[in-house]
Amino acid sequence: MLDRMQVGDVAAKHHIQLRGEGGELRFEECFTRDGFDGPYTILYHLRRPHVHRLAPAKHGWAAPVATPERALAKRHYKSFELASGKGPQIDSRISLVFNDDAIAGVVFPTAEDPVYIADGDADQLLYIHRGGGTLRSLLGDIVFTQGDYVFVPRGLLHRFIPTAGTEQYWLWFSLTGGVHIPKQWRNEVGQLRMDAPYSHRDFKRPQFTGPLDEGLRELVVRRAGTWHGFTMEQSPLDSVGWDGTVYPWAFPILAFQPRVSSIHLPPTWHGTFAAPGALICSFVPRPVDFHPQAIPCPYPHSNTHCDEIIFYAEGQFTSRKGVASGSISHHPMGVPHGPHPGSYERSIGTTHANEVAVMVDLFKPLAVTPAAVKVEDPGYQDSFL
Repeated sequence: MLDRMQVGDVAAKHHIQLRGEGGELRFEECFTRDGFDGPYTILYHLRRPHVHRLAPAKHGWAAPVATPERALAKRHYKSFELASGKGPQIDSRISLVFNDDAIAGVVFPTAEDPVYIADGDADQLLYIHRGGGTLRSLLGDIVFTQGDYVFVPRGLLHRFIPTAGTEQYWLWFSLTGGVHIPKQWRNEVGQLRMDAPYSHRDFKRPQFTGPLDEGLRELVVRRAGTWHGFTMEQSPLDSVGWDGTVYPWAFPILAFQPRVSSIHLPPTWHGTFAAPGALICSFVPRPVDFHPQAIPCPYPHSNTHCDEIIFYAEGQFTSRKGVASGSISHHPMGVPHGPHPGSYERSIGTTHANEVAVMVDLFKPLAVTPAAVKVEDPGYQDSFL
């Protein structure tokens, strides 16, 4: 959650009457997190927001399925080789790795979502590797572009509209515990600190225009991994105003302000977003360590408490060879890992890192899907010898 927004028409106080110009009573909806103890947003509708008829669920991406347990090894998944999928993102998401806290995968949408979506299981965080479009929700539109993170809060009615005729390639995360700003980047009143790696101004907020009827009357809701269908007699996009702190946003990865030190900083300094069981980090072009004896390349380390995945987006990757744009490395807890042979030594004397990558540390072991195995680089483990 970022800060409070207020748009459109809202009542003078919570839970009192709001009426239109003709005296029509508006219907309040409280959109809450953590029951009624956490952040919330209050919307005002033209009509009752909870009138739905049961219907078959005709859309929804498949729940991940694990492959049989395999040897403990470093892995490299060439996600770009999966780019043959067609259709809207709601139907064509591909899961690659997962645990109880998160699912990570890729999607290559070629059409807009034909239904509205509400995910009752998890927050959604996407990284737009290629393409762009519009996230449409009850709270307004967000136009996103290549290099943006896009956040959709759990339970929010929405749909994705990719830009027509544009190649789309998105990395996506389903995060059960909820996405938040790491607490070290906030001051005591919740404002982003002046020394945080981004500011409130960097985030793209919903642009609210009021009620809209797109002619769509179907809704799919995910709960406990299963999709459920509903129909509505009228458009659900009937909000006349809202205020609160729970809303979608987009954040350009290149707006992240990297830290630089005389010696190499741990990945936590690149922490951008967090969720229970996961830390999402952004690696962007930056000067590197400037101590006279600095070794800018990441040091070998043992992930004793987390699995690490890195999505390589753009640039020259200091610590890895044999990876390309769209590669995903997976280094499991229990075995040490580090830069490829020669990378550690070659980094001495360099002054800049020219890379864009998304890294996620996950604190429960990751299961792997058949889709990941299908595009795995079989020589990756031995490439470190």
